[in-house]
Amino acid sequence: MSDKLKEDLIMEVSSINIENEKSLHAGLKRWYSKAGDRFEVKVDGCIIDILRDDLLIEIQTKNFSAISNKLRKLVKNHKVRLIYPIPAKKYIVTIDEKKTVRRKSPKKGSIYDVFKELIRITDLIANENFEAEILLIEEEEIRVNDGKGSWRRKGISIDDRKLVNVRESIILCGKDNYKNLLPLDLGEPFTNKSLSKKLKISISNAQKMTYCLRKAGVLHILGKNGNELLFELD
Repeated sequence: MSDKLKEDLIMEVSSINIENEKSLHAGLKRWYSKAGDRFEVKVDGCIIDILRDDLLIEIQTKNFSAISNKLRKLVKNHKVRLIYPIPAKKYIVTIDEKKTVRRKSPKKGSIYDVFKELIRITDLIANENFEAEILLIEEEEIRVNDGKGSWRRKGISIDDRKLVNVRESIILCGKDNYKNLLPLDLGEPFTNKSLSKKLKISISNAQKMTYCLRKAGVLHILGKNGNELLFELD
């Protein structure tokens, strides 16, 4: 362990602190932790979820903007791994005064959903001190019919998210990891439209993906075909 890190270890607890955490975050911390890990460690003025030797591990279950400044600060002196769950399968549990109903959501997340968040921290993608680990999970979304939620859900609030299972783990670190997310039969040059069609994702998400892959050094803009950008692998 570096002298810098030793000096910065001001506070830690010996067991996983989940008292004030949301269920999904706490469940992921329990699932991810292993012998020798240290929890709630203060490094460079920031509280870190898990310290594993010299590696700082942060779990983020939603918007990367909320953690972006913290990550930028930490990668200056430390190796940082960002854990991000994507629900490949979701069960919706709705609770009201009379009954509890559990059903499977038709929505299925995929690895490509990570680009909706990575677009917020593109300056970190090629940083040698930063890596992301994407967990494809099964989760329960707990909803409460309290009249305080979105009109789209007819007033039903989302109260919590709970981890059911982790299906797969995918590390994104370095050009090869990002390049492997492209279809082998994509062909070159390609457009956001052709990528969208091949991966069955939205044009908007394809645009976010190609921008991130450019920041990762995987591809570049070759030119244009009308209004469409043409991409080629580096």
